[in-house]
Amino acid sequence: MKLLLSLVPLLFATTASADITATFIEGAPKDRFVLSSDSGVCDDTPISVTVDLTGSAGALIFDTTGAGAGVEVFQPFELVAGGERVTGTSSVSDGDTRLTLSLNGLPEGVDVAFTIDVDDTIGAREITVTDAEIEGAVLRVRSGDRVEEALFQGNAVARIDWSDCSS
Repeated sequence: MKLLLSLVPLLFATTASADITATFIEGAPKDRFVLSSDSGVCDDTPISVTVDLTGSAGALIFDTTGAGAGVEVFQPFELVAGGERVTGTSSVSDGDTRLTLSLNGLPEGVDVAFTIDVDDTIGAREITVTDAEIEGAVLRVRSGDRVEEALFQGNAVARIDWSDCSS
């Protein structure tokens, strides 16, 4: 009986896990991306997070200037939350489809958010991006040699199971 009771904790043991999530929020005049983690496992682990719109259903692009590939309203990249976690960003030009942020970790309860204008290039209303139009875009997280990817779903969310931030 003692042996059986000593095995009970092993039966219910769980591995620490952290989901890294990116959420796209359509807005006017600025669209927003919010990066978050549901666990403190990633507190101080340097990671890079890329949003890649290349495979999106709406053939999405970043519209950062009034003179380029986008239509009507444009908005440049602006970091609006979690700036203390951001150690660098890639440059993003009008019509680009990729944007990368370098972070010094992504602890639970700390969102990193940025605004930018996103336009579709094949829809009837290019200035309004529906959740379904971002479907197929990629969230890519890198730490050292480890790279994980997830597709944005029809609800405009991409989620990566990042169960060990140490590698």
